[in-house]
Amino acid sequence: MTNINFRKLHRQIAPFIFIPLLLTALTGVIYRLAEDWFGIEGDATKIFMVIHQGEYFGQSFAAIYVLLLALGTIGIIVSGITMTKLFGAKSPEKPGTKLDFRKIHRIAAPIILLPLAISTVTGLIYRIGRAWFNMSKDAGEIFLNIHQGEYLGEFLMPIYVLFVGLGAILMLVSGINMTGIFRKKRQPKTDKDS
Repeated sequence: MTNINFRKLHRQIAPFIFIPLLLTALTGVIYRLAEDWFGIEGDATKIFMVIHQGEYFGQSFAAIYVLLLALGTIGIIVSGITMTKLFGAKSPEKPGTKLDFRKIHRIAAPIILLPLAISTVTGLIYRIGRAWFNMSKDAGEIFLNIHQGEYLGEFLMPIYVLFVGLGAILMLVSGINMTGIFRKKRQPKTDKDS
């Protein structure tokens, strides 16, 4: 496939995963910060986990929801990598270009790419492994710890979750703005306007 096909794929997937991924990122960050920084636990934070994992669809469909969302996210990441030109020649940046959504998206992509991919894949393995393959709780904890950045320690874990969540939100908001969905459509000129 050429770069143009990946760009088209990227633009076609993005609107479908925008709201679910935005909800997942927001609720994951809120859950982690509520527990670690504000000491809020139990039923007060459970609603965020229910939304984060798609459990509002019911237990049987939650794993399918996580699978579809993860596949969409991985599709966005892979198609996005092809457009970053990380592995090819870069086109020169025009001097004095202003900071717009496209530039923000282009700058943030290589920074958030790896942490978002790791979080997506490990979250998927945890949810699918536990729901469909009877993965032991101990094995599941390994993937969940990677998903949450627990290996970074108690202090850095919520910062990592905040970084990944805000990075995903930044990519979503800047990317959806580039699609033109929120732009005002121009009215075609009529003979009266001429």
